[in-house]
Amino acid sequence: MNPAACDGLLVLDKPGGVTSRDAVNAALRWFPRGTRMGHTGTLDPLATGVLVLCLGAATRLTEYVQRMGKTYRAGVRLGARSDTDDADGVITAVDAAAPDASAVTACLTGFIGEIEQTPPAYSAAKVAGRRAYDLARRGQDVDLRPRRVHVYGIDVLRYDYPQLDLEVRCGKGTYIRSLARDLGARLGCGALIQTLRRTRVGPFTADDAVPMDADAATAQARLRPVEEAVAELPRVVLSNEMTRRLCQGQAVPCDELGADVEGVIAVHTAAGRLAATAVYDPVRRLLRPDKVLSSGVSRPT
Repeated sequence: MNPAACDGLLVLDKPGGVTSRDAVNAALRWFPRGTRMGHTGTLDPLATGVLVLCLGAATRLTEYVQRMGKTYRAGVRLGARSDTDDADGVITAVDAAAPDASAVTACLTGFIGEIEQTPPAYSAAKVAGRRAYDLARRGQDVDLRPRRVHVYGIDVLRYDYPQLDLEVRCGKGTYIRSLARDLGARLGCGALIQTLRRTRVGPFTADDAVPMDADAATAQARLRPVEEAVAELPRVVLSNEMTRRLCQGQAVPCDELGADVEGVIAVHTAAGRLAATAVYDPVRRLLRPDKVLSSGVSRPT
């Protein structure tokens, strides 16, 4: 397989005990030397499940995959706290009464919608340009500001104190460890993440994922089209001439999109291939190039 042909997405089933960077390094063995690859959203070492990798030209589109909604299965342990907010940290038992099921359910409703959430001290969030976990590991104070995230829904799958199993559907930047920590604080009994599995990122599910013990032939056969990285963006198909002009850096007219559409648009050729992303001006009805993909993907046909 030629590195130039390695454009696309690979849905990986990350095992526990490894970092997302370790998973990328391991996946590189399936593809020719020189293949560009990156992941689209960190999973903690404790966590397993869907890790979407971008290869080749798709590495320019990681931000669109990062914006996609996510679903997690979380095993929450009540009655304890952890300095990392999960079972990998230093755990301290909390002497508190077990909350009843109705109290847990009622409390969880307060975490649905747009909420403010402070990332864990042991996280990849940055403080003055440095990763929070680097400061925390050195025993330094970590002052992280709350950020707004969106939680679309939380379902209780099982509750048998101290074990609480949840399914969480959320948007970009949501920390499930923070959710567990804050839930425990509100209930007054403490909580931490015992197990965590990401089952979905946008349209990509665990059923689509390649296990880490797969061979190169299997991984290469499961490489998905670059177009799927922008599956959640509005789409427009341009003629070959308009595509060529856009890919040369020109703004081009576009009457196919309605006045209610704005922002970034996925631009496809008449043959259905992703040529670029572009920013749409609904007032002037113009498309301006945003990201033009490499020749093998963006060349009009």
